[in-house]
Amino acid sequence: MKRRVTHSTFVLERHYPSAPEKVFHALSDVEAKKQWFVGPADWLQTRFELDFRVGGREVNVGGPQGGPISRFDAIYQDIVADERIIYTYDMHLDDVRISVSLATFELRSENGGTRLIFTEQGAYLDGFDDPSLREKGTNDLLDALGSSLTGK
Repeated sequence: MKRRVTHSTFVLERHYPSAPEKVFHALSDVEAKKQWFVGPADWLQTRFELDFRVGGREVNVGGPQGGPISRFDAIYQDIVADERIIYTYDMHLDDVRISVSLATFELRSENGGTRLIFTEQGAYLDGFDDPSLREKGTNDLLDALGSSLTGK
């Protein structure tokens, strides 16, 4: 197999009608995050752990019936309550590392709610992952976050 790395950065923004404290809670509390940080409807989640502190880990494992198994494995690098979360993470498909990323959530009070700015800088490995697919998946997750905040 020929080895290669594709580098990409994308920035996504959302406005949620909830205070930054509520959005931060949805990003940092294990029970709140389980409500929106999940795969597609046909996925089985087999493991979810969240140790939300600088140096703490988050692990989310699951996939469709019959595989493959997707594993998100993050380490929190910087946390400023109600304002910022920065973490690094690996994505694996079965036992193959498919990407390594740096992700940043910025939360800003705006118009009675929160402006969320998400930036991801990724290294996508050996053709196993694609930046456009990651951006689409992240868009879907941010939509799910918005639904969890409004109860819809």
